[in-house]
Amino acid sequence: MFSNFAHGSVRFMATKAKMSIPQSAVIPYPFSKTALVAPPRPQVASPALVKGKGLMDHLRKTLFTPEKQTMMRSLFSRKSPTQLRVGSIISVISEQAPTTFTGVLIAIRRRGPDSSIRVRNILQRTGTEMLFFVNSPHLKEVKVLRPPPKGRMRRAKLYYLRDSPEKMSMLAGGKN
Repeated sequence: MFSNFAHGSVRFMATKAKMSIPQSAVIPYPFSKTALVAPPRPQVASPALVKGKGLMDHLRKTLFTPEKQTMMRSLFSRKSPTQLRVGSIISVISEQAPTTFTGVLIAIRRRGPDSSIRVRNILQRTGTEMLFFVNSPHLKEVKVLRPPPKGRMRRAKLYYLRDSPEKMSMLAGGKN
């Protein structure tokens, strides 16, 4: 096995193929005299990176647009007076197939770019929930149609509305 090393070909442990590397390019591993380390491969820049379209171009495409940044600041900041509150009746406009989903906001998850909202409505006597990620390019607009009754709800997540449709309809109807 060691005779292969002297002839300039190195056999790596995970591969079955032998690679021909000049003996002068093989570097001894500093902690073992029998192990050999192949030289690092030269880094070749991709054509997109050479043109200047690397990480920054990707970030420009994936970061918030200015309209979405103002929406995030006004609706999802805890200090904003116009923030979204659980129990509100909201309308979410999606760009994917121009659709509008209106329902009761039952949960908000504030995690910066990963913020999401969960909206519940009863459609054709079936409870329907939609989870919308705020940073999604398909999300176009979020409108607050009616704030929660009495200014706020007692719970942060209104998952109990799944089990009681009468409470859901009272909340959606504006009755306290």
